[in-house]
Amino acid sequence: MAEGLRERKKRQTRQYISDVATGLFLERGFDAVTVAEVAEAADVSVNTVYNYFPAKEDLFLDRVEDVRTLLSRWVRGRGEGESAARAVLRELRSDVETVSPRVGLMEGYDRFMAVIHAAPALRARLWSIQQEVKDHLEATLRTETGASPDDPLPGLMAGQISWIHHTVFTAIGREMVKGRNPGEVSREVLVLLDDIEELLSEKVLNYAVRAAS
Repeated sequence: MAEGLRERKKRQTRQYISDVATGLFLERGFDAVTVAEVAEAADVSVNTVYNYFPAKEDLFLDRVEDVRTLLSRWVRGRGEGESAARAVLRELRSDVETVSPRVGLMEGYDRFMAVIHAAPALRARLWSIQQEVKDHLEATLRTETGASPDDPLPGLMAGQISWIHHTVFTAIGREMVKGRNPGEVSREVLVLLDDIEELLSEKVLNYAVRAAS
């Protein structure tokens, strides 16, 4: 369905407010900037800011929904004969190998991570997002495998698969915050992904294999 004019304007306004806020946070730090200051800089009302972003943290972590459902989308999009874990490993390898900004492999990511490290509220929100990623993936695995509500396996597998994602992002963030070259970090993380795959059991690697249609 094509995006209507109203929806496009709302999306553009939301992105503009987020961009303005991010610039202020990068310049002065998350805790030093108020929502009122963001509203003034963006030339909108405080109520307008809150209409688009229910919490101050959302202004900086404005793509939470994409992250929350990312692993589930990768799992649902796996190919015939491919398991849930291998689909996630494949997608991560692709992003890392192409030095994609989607995984933080870009110039300036060190400044982004520095803001997070200096703000307890942002670190707490990231932890909460990680839990939501795991919970969303567990629900997806239950649906994909037809597991019963009391079957513990989807939850255990979601924990293992989300650990892959979390470990890769933590490693990238740790190295990029040092101001390192994205290409160098990419090469190291590709080796890390091989190590991760070797650590996973066959039960994890062969869980939720998509049957041939």
